[in-house]
Amino acid sequence: MAGMSGKTSPRVAVLMGGFSAEREVSLVSGAACARALRAAGYMVSEVDCGPDLPAQLTALRPDVCFNALHGRWGEDGCVQGILEWLKIPYTHSGVMASAIAMDKQRSKDVYRAAGLPVVDSVIATRAAVEAGHVMAAPYVVKPNNEGSSVGVYIVREGSNAPRLAASMPPEVMVEAYVPGRELTTTVMGDRSLCVTDIVTDGWYDFDAKYKPGGSRHVVPALVPDEITAACLDYALRAHQALGCRGVSRTDFRWDEDKGLAGLFLLETNTQPGMTPTSLVPEQAAIVGFDFPQLCDWMVRDASCNR
Repeated sequence: MAGMSGKTSPRVAVLMGGFSAEREVSLVSGAACARALRAAGYMVSEVDCGPDLPAQLTALRPDVCFNALHGRWGEDGCVQGILEWLKIPYTHSGVMASAIAMDKQRSKDVYRAAGLPVVDSVIATRAAVEAGHVMAAPYVVKPNNEGSSVGVYIVREGSNAPRLAASMPPEVMVEAYVPGRELTTTVMGDRSLCVTDIVTDGWYDFDAKYKPGGSRHVVPALVPDEITAACLDYALRAHQALGCRGVSRTDFRWDEDKGLAGLFLLETNTQPGMTPTSLVPEQAAIVGFDFPQLCDWMVRDASCNR
């Protein structure tokens, strides 16, 4: 693609907003990416995705769609299927990888088959979770197919069964709790970038991710070399096993008292946040890509049949 080479640059439609619980975050991500792409020399349209998205894109006729949607419909293969149908090249992962990665339990099946370490978990109904402990505490309850730590409950030893918010889905994931540190690694194409240690006062939930001061990022992480090497290796293997393309980010929990045996994959994000407090732009900067260069790389990487 032409990018910044001096030829006519592709017309890029930045897909943002949508219907998910992460709509507001997506709007911020999309606006930031649109600014960066304009700085990189592209002609950019910002598209707040609604039910008429196919008609919007047919009218715009972009050369590339930059997918800045988060959560369901934008991150789970749905919009990717629309773009395949319309034959518009797009960024990030394709239909199958997006759908599998969005389903935390199915992702774990893929991780296990690839020999990657995961913690025990089960899918249970809301009624069963609220009626009593479905596994020994401590454990975590969260949606199986949402991102950004939407609706995460930590059930400690000695606590009662949780009362879940009405917004939680009929079935949820119940996962063994791993104490320790939150680490994350970005993959860009066929390369793991680095490791970030996410420091918070509590759980790395939605507010910690997106509110100023909610968390502090130590990048590169100050962890033993074997943990850095493992995160880089595991993240790339997860990206490849799921069939991801473009940029992904894999999250870990690490119980430092157990060394390498205490490192576990939690999930792989196929549409990582691109807000001012997001992790991927920080890691890209460490390896020499400023934000416009990162977004430019993603547009150049775009295609169909992903």
